This record gives sequence, C-alpha cells and structure tokens, in this order.
Amino acid sequence: MQYITRFFPAVILALLISFIFLLCKSPRSNNILPDQFKSIQSEIPNIVMDIKYYTHDNFMGRPINGYQKPVAILSKKALFSLVNVQNELNLIGFGLKIFDAYRPQRAVNNFIEWAADLTDTIMKKQYYPDVKKSDLFDQGYIAARSGHSRGSTLDLTIIHLKSEQELDMGGVYDFFGRKSHHNYTNLTNKQKRNREYLKSTMEKHGFKAYSKEWWHYTLKDEPFPETYFDFPVN
Repeated sequence: MQYITRFFPAVILALLISFIFLLCKSPRSNNILPDQFKSIQSEIPNIVMDIKYYTHDNFMGRPINGYQKPVAILSKKALFSLVNVQNELNLIGFGLKIFDAYRPQRAVNNFIEWAADLTDTIMKKQYYPDVKKSDLFDQGYIAARSGHSRGSTLDLTIIHLKSEQELDMGGVYDFFGRKSHHNYTNLTNKQKRNREYLKSTMEKHGFKAYSKEWWHYTLKDEPFPETYFDFPVN
C-alpha cells in the first residue's frame, strides 16, 4: 500500500498537467516551426546528431511521440551560443554530438504515460537499474514539464572531430542514477576532466548545467522561460 500511495499522486498530477496541455489551443501547439527557432544543423553543418528519441535506443525502448525526423531544433538565441561552443571546440579538434534539443510537449506526455505503466520495464537494466520506476518523478529524472519544451535546453557530449568518437564521460546518456550526477566522484581522473571540460565550455558560452545529468544544459538567459511548445521535431 505504501508503494502505491507514494506513486499514485505523482502520476495523477502529471497526467492532469498533460491533459491541460492537450486542451490548450495556441500557436505554440501547431505543426509549423516558429520563426524564433531553427535547425541546429542549418547553422552548424559539421555537428553530429544522435537523436535518441527518434529511435528505439532510449529508456522507453521505442520512438517517442513528436520526433518525426532525426533532427535537432533550438531557439535562435540558444543556437547562437551553441555555435560559439562548437567553434571553440573545433579549434583543437573536438566537436559536439547532440542527443536531444527542443522536445515537444507531446513527447513529455508520452514519458508520463510510460511512467504510469509499472509493468513496462523492458529497458530498466540498461537505463535505471538502481531506481524504482515509481520514483523517477520524485527523483527528478522525469517531469510533467520539461525545460526542453521551452526550446533552449539540449543534451550533448563532446567528440573527436575526425573519428566522431565520444569522450569518456564515465556514463551513458539518459542513465537514471547517481553515476550521471555532476557530483558523482567514483570516476577516473580522465572522466572527471572530460565532464568538467564539457561543463566549463558550455558555461563559458552562457549555458548552465543540471546537477543530475552531466549531458543536460540550458541557456541561462533563455528567451521563453514560461512557454512550453508542442510543434513536432521535423
């Protein structure tokens, strides 16, 4: 009973919030890319894309609603800062790989629906072996509202330009657990340096880190801090 009562309120609240989003009618919910947004590749041609939510290679084990193409979109303001990050890395033979950027609200709603089904744990061993699925909301790994939907948050890592090999960050993208936290210390010195290199470079160009995910960054001065968009990624 304690297990049920801990999880039930969080799921109900999340479902109610998602239902409100579905009822809202506004320009931010149509299928047209707003003028204030652009494809990342349109400004950074040599950036590498690995859009996990377009594929089966993610914590749900299937493509996520709203990801119609394996592309990444950002607000123009965030993209301008990301160009500066890429340019700095390129000077010494490195570059960026993008896992996710703008995320439509319909994708977040899809996460909520998945979280409510406690029997669907097909990817637990790979992505959340030490966290109960019922605790993913409480521990901050899934939310009914995502900063990604505001258009200035992205998930990324650093790669070698020539080989496109990722720097060793001591953990994989979207792993729900302490290993992903910035204050996790059970890492090699090289892994610590790589994480700090990503963090310091992103912060230098106006982004801030999320404490529980080494790959997650948001533009500090984001242009839409209270707006959650729902146009698809295409």
